[in-house]
Amino acid sequence: MEQLLTGLGLSSAAGLNAYIPMLMLGLLARFTDVVNLPQGWSWMENGWVLAILAVLLIVEVVADKVPALDSINDTVQTFVRPAAGGIVFGSGTAAQTAAVADPGEWAQSGQWVPVVIGVVIALVVSLTKSAVRPAANVATAGVAAPVLSTLEDVTSVGLVLVALLLPVLVLVFLAVIAWGAWKLLRRIRSRKRAVPDGP
Repeated sequence: MEQLLTGLGLSSAAGLNAYIPMLMLGLLARFTDVVNLPQGWSWMENGWVLAILAVLLIVEVVADKVPALDSINDTVQTFVRPAAGGIVFGSGTAAQTAAVADPGEWAQSGQWVPVVIGVVIALVVSLTKSAVRPAANVATAGVAAPVLSTLEDVTSVGLVLVALLLPVLVLVFLAVIAWGAWKLLRRIRSRKRAVPDGP
C-alpha cells in the first residue's frame, strides 16, 4: 500500500510538472539515503541525466509562466508528463525493469503495470491542467498564468516530498500517538493514586 501511495504521489506530481519529481528522485537517490532506486532505474541518478533534467525544468518553469506560451507548453508536455509519470511511478514502487530482450516475457511478467498506472495518473492530471489553464488565462487576461504555474510547481514539490517521506511521516505520527497515550496513562495512574480511598 505504501508503495502504491508513493507512486500515486510521484505520478500526480509529474502530471503537474514532468521534471520536478524526476529531478528530485534522482538528486535524493544520488546524494542521500532517502531514496534507493531499484537497479533498473539507477540511470535517474546519473550526473548527465540530472543536468538535462535541470535544464528542462528551467525551460518548463519559464515557459509555463507566460500566457499563451503556457498553452503551447502544455500541448508539448501532454506527451512528456505521462511518460515521466510512468517512470516515477515505476521507480517509486520499486518495479524491477531490466532491459527488454523479450517483449513477450516482459508483458507476461507484469513489470509494465506500474508504468502504465503512472502514465494514466499523470495524463489525467496533465489534461486537467491543460483544460483549466486557457480558461483561467482568458478570464484573467493572462494574469493567472504565473500564479497558477507557481502553485502547480509548489504542489508538485509538495507531492514528491509527501510521497517520499510518507513512511517517515507515518512513523512520526505513530510515535506521537504512542507518546501521547503513554503520557495519558501516566496521568490517569497518578490521579488514581492521588484520590484517597473511601471511609
